[in-house]
Amino acid sequence: MAAIILHQTHTRPRKATSESPFSRWLIIGIAVAFMGLMFVLPLVVIFQEAFRKGWEGYVEAFDDRATTHAIWLTLQVAAITVPLNTLFGLAAAWCVSRFQFRGKRFLTALIELPLWVSPVIAGMVYVLLFGAQGLFGPSLKEHGIKIIFALPGIVLSTIFVTFTFVARVLAPQMEAQGQAEEEAAMTLGANGWQMFWRVTLPKIKWGLLYGIILCNARSMGEFGAVSVVSGHIRNKTNTVPLHIEVLYNEYQFVPAFAVASVLALLALVTLILKTLTTTKRGAA
Repeated sequence: MAAIILHQTHTRPRKATSESPFSRWLIIGIAVAFMGLMFVLPLVVIFQEAFRKGWEGYVEAFDDRATTHAIWLTLQVAAITVPLNTLFGLAAAWCVSRFQFRGKRFLTALIELPLWVSPVIAGMVYVLLFGAQGLFGPSLKEHGIKIIFALPGIVLSTIFVTFTFVARVLAPQMEAQGQAEEEAAMTLGANGWQMFWRVTLPKIKWGLLYGIILCNARSMGEFGAVSVVSGHIRNKTNTVPLHIEVLYNEYQFVPAFAVASVLALLALVTLILKTLTTTKRGAA
């Protein structure tokens, strides 16, 4: 009996949340293998195929009018979309976190809408609204305004699929921080702009940058909605993702993977910036 008591005394109790070393390393190994198979291996294949003909073949892939136009169009779309969605995200987050009103849940649901609606469906909605046979199509045609199969349609569809990112990041952050400091600033005589620039913005700057990074990455890589509204017109409405599809379907594999490597690099840069801003947000 004494031996049993002594054995129980020297045996450390096992925590309910602890795992054996074998289980721990097995789970880590499965996670690493999955990440390697689903993310690392495709990146390796992209760059391997992009440089199949060497550096000269890689550079030559960008010496093409259609490719340069696709890159320029993608940058244009991002330059328009990101600032507009940043302004919308700030306004929506301020509204949701600072005010109580009827329809607040409905507004929050609308902010989440792009996450639940297929981008292809979003593109189809814009075609039904602004296409030649759409609801507003004949009226727009009379005034010489072209939205579908043109830059405005691409911008509209990209705005829809990306407008949620800034708002979804800022709203919970601003709600958690409260508004005591803003109220103190107003009490001390600050106007609305002074309060925003000197009190609110410094508190949310890393969250805002985080949302902008995600919005920019999605706007440059959007395929589904843009594919519907663009018409796939080479040298006119093809963005980088659409141009990659065209090159691949034409069996121009090296140029296709070379252009795809640009988006892959953008994804890596986005991942690094996302990690840095997440760290800064946690520190703040």
